[in-house]
Amino acid sequence: MNEIHIDPTDKRLIAFKRLLDVMDDLRAKCPWDQKQTMETLRHLTIEETYELSDAILKGDKTEIKKEIGDVLLHLVFYSKIASETNDFNITDVINSLCEKMIFRHPHIYGDVKVKDADEVITNWEKLKQTEGNKGALSGVPKSMPSLLKALRIQDKARAIGFDWEDPSQVWEKVQEELGELQAEVTNANIAIDDTYKELNHKKMESELGDVLFALINYARFLNINAEDALEKTNKKFISRFNYMEQKILSQGKALADCTLAEMDVFWNEAKKMENNK
Repeated sequence: MNEIHIDPTDKRLIAFKRLLDVMDDLRAKCPWDQKQTMETLRHLTIEETYELSDAILKGDKTEIKKEIGDVLLHLVFYSKIASETNDFNITDVINSLCEKMIFRHPHIYGDVKVKDADEVITNWEKLKQTEGNKGALSGVPKSMPSLLKALRIQDKARAIGFDWEDPSQVWEKVQEELGELQAEVTNANIAIDDTYKELNHKKMESELGDVLFALINYARFLNINAEDALEKTNKKFISRFNYMEQKILSQGKALADCTLAEMDVFWNEAKKMENNK
């Protein structure tokens, strides 16, 4: 790598130094910041990450900038806490990250040749496995939401060549899993005792999981992020439901007092308004 030249007038360095100084002040003078530990910050960091995700989905650049700042503050906060026990500091974090990125990008910092982004991903996963005794699926957080976890598992399996060849094969798998789920649903209707019902329910749960996993796989082959697709549908449902609710309330009625047919009138109005946008 080329020799690094530090420009003392670089606005990026000045801004980052300012952030570190602010963090030092907060930790030294603010009672709330003084009380925080890595454990108390963890759930707040998850919340901030979701807020950043929401801003990205909305495409709100001002909000994205704000949320990136909140996430960055948390990363600096963790490093500050660790520095107080001499475990590591922000310098160690950044240098370790740079070394990892350089090692995993030999097509930039070495003589490896790649033809496209897919080959970069394949090389990345192979290099990760050389960093200690790691399996191909290592690095997938246990606490990651199940849908995202399924996507990461599939990505990692693909990177080492364990994958379907084309979307039609995956769609056949989806249909196969749907058939197996429906068979268990049918069996549930003829359950004769509680023990059988419990066993059958576990089988239905298992088959539904297989259906969801296969659908996520199919979405990946269509170049669709299943998490993004589901979240957009969630937002669409909320928007339609809120419209329906407000319309019914404006008539002096409560949702619980309306029939499904009455609610459907306003639901379909909301759908039509979306289509006309």
